[in-house]
Amino acid sequence: MKVTLLNYTPDPEITIALAARTCYSSKIPLTISRERAQHLIRQLTERGHESVLEHASFTFSIEGISRVTSHQLVRHRLASYSQQSQRYVSMEEANFIMPPSVAGSSEAQEVFLKAIEENKKVYQELVKLGIPQEDARYMMAQGVATNLVLSANARELLHIFSLRLCNRAQWEIRELALQMLELVKDLAPSVFEWAGPPCVEGNCREGENSCGKPWKRREK
Repeated sequence: MKVTLLNYTPDPEITIALAARTCYSSKIPLTISRERAQHLIRQLTERGHESVLEHASFTFSIEGISRVTSHQLVRHRLASYSQQSQRYVSMEEANFIMPPSVAGSSEAQEVFLKAIEENKKVYQELVKLGIPQEDARYMMAQGVATNLVLSANARELLHIFSLRLCNRAQWEIRELALQMLELVKDLAPSVFEWAGPPCVEGNCREGENSCGKPWKRREK
């Protein structure tokens, strides 16, 4: 998996703070100090006034995740996506993502890899028979690797992080969310300083399904 920040709103904290001050000013303000901007953002987020966070957006390229994870990711409907097309890109030499639980067992690895090779073989045979790629792809397993570009505003990113950084989220999307957070947290520290699942603030919502281990950021 490789996650790259392609682009983002220049000086996102200043942009958010100026948008917020506009709500309380007779004229649109054009300047604000960084210290004041960060203080204002913290005040607003503590009060739940998060709509102003939508004025800052971030665009990521995401390479080498499974279709299992991309299917979970696109459920976040307020983000925008452009994904590698299996209609136009040949899957004959496709890569597959192997879960750690499979990689940790030589017997499981053998079963997994055998099935993947069979999938590829059937795909190739169908294409040789003149079946369009868009139909031959029905044979491909969900573990097939894909690439996409994701754009989301800061408010939606906080929502993604609150769900996908939970210890109970699946390993791959949790790793994806963590890499995304690591790319944005220093660009807008007042926005993302508390980013993560609800247990960051001591309030787990999983009830009886709680893992019992409060989430912590990965140390560099």
